[in-house]
Amino acid sequence: MLKSIIEFYKVSKPKPCGDGWTPESERRLKHLQWSTFLSATLGYGMYYVCRLSLNVVKKPIVEEGIFSETELGIIGSVLFFTYAIGKFTNGFLADRSNIRRFMSTGLLVTALVNLCLGFIHSFILFAVLWGISGWFQSMGAASCVVGLSRWFDDKKRGSFYGFWSASHNIGEALTFIIVASIVSAFGWRYGFWGAGLVGLLGALIVWNFFHDTPQSKGLPPVSQPKEKKELTEAEAADYNRAQKQVLLMPAIWILALASAFMYISRYAVNSWGVFYLEAQKGYDTLDASFIISIGSVCGIVGTVLSGFVSDRLFKGKRNAPALIFGLLNTCALCLFLLVPGVHYWLDVTAMILFGLSIGVLLCFLGGLMAVDIAPRNASGAALGVVGIASYVGAGIQDVMSGILIEGNKAVADGVEVYDFTAINWFWIGAALLSTLCTLLVWNVKPGGDK
Repeated sequence: MLKSIIEFYKVSKPKPCGDGWTPESERRLKHLQWSTFLSATLGYGMYYVCRLSLNVVKKPIVEEGIFSETELGIIGSVLFFTYAIGKFTNGFLADRSNIRRFMSTGLLVTALVNLCLGFIHSFILFAVLWGISGWFQSMGAASCVVGLSRWFDDKKRGSFYGFWSASHNIGEALTFIIVASIVSAFGWRYGFWGAGLVGLLGALIVWNFFHDTPQSKGLPPVSQPKEKKELTEAEAADYNRAQKQVLLMPAIWILALASAFMYISRYAVNSWGVFYLEAQKGYDTLDASFIISIGSVCGIVGTVLSGFVSDRLFKGKRNAPALIFGLLNTCALCLFLLVPGVHYWLDVTAMILFGLSIGVLLCFLGGLMAVDIAPRNASGAALGVVGIASYVGAGIQDVMSGILIEGNKAVADGVEVYDFTAINWFWIGAALLSTLCTLLVWNVKPGGDK
């Protein structure tokens, strides 16, 4: 059984191909490249629809008495923790896998989990299934990155990777519009079922249009890798020394902490923003979700502009733009959370600023600044440290937010009333602490020297 599974997920066997490239094979390559890129982008966006479905239905679930706010926070955190573990394990597995089958499997399972959740009222079972979904969710990004590496050479890969990076924003926007529309019309259970159907459609798209390797299609490798050689003892020791140096660099851990705090503010809005707008400001599910989706759309702009901002305007330096957009993130949250009353266009403006700032900070604090200062042969270790810290921060956020929201709830004249004062300062404080941590590494140079 295990042998059959391993065989099923092995990298596709190459098919015979002619000598060199011909006009016909180049046309076919271009078609398959676009097919792989577009299906990866759309497919990973649909991963996010299945991942964020819970965030749209929290208020109706609480109102029906299915789960409390604290229980929803715990459920949400389980996904983040299993996702963090899965990002590490599935990154290694994707390198050795048929990525078409690997990515389809992840999306299929997370879609089936969503279909099941509409029927479940057990807290334990719900949390277990949501955690399983988190692990399978981590198959998506790994498969896409490996796919881009296999199908595009060094000259094109960066551009396509940059556009693919916006897929999670596309998925967020789709969730806050499509799933919210379904929930508003039919109820929270249909929100999960709708997300599940979107996931099944995505799995079919990935299965039919996402391709494993050029060789499996009878084409030569897109970029012939350099011949690998065994590492000498000195080279192996050098890698080990560099990775150990990363773990001993205070600046890497400070950046990891900065990213963790930033992820608290990011997922505070993603996970609880719709709930907040419904409970505090009286928006209905559709309007609240539309406002939050604006932040996701603007995140695309922030992500795309991040490289231009640092490379062109600040000559490759990340510290100044990280500070500017960190402060912008804090101000956007203050505008969103602290201005009393209902002001539709003010909330929209806050989400525009929030989306732009988070889009930039995800690139800088989420890895690029750590890679800049880490030894060149240990950039993966630096990204690993920052990545795990980020999702641990996101998980802690969900638990703490649920506890604080439920702990400050009262019933007046039979109506539940929330006091969001504590939660407001928790979210804003996290954004501010992220900015302060970034200041601590202002003058750090490659290798950790100041």
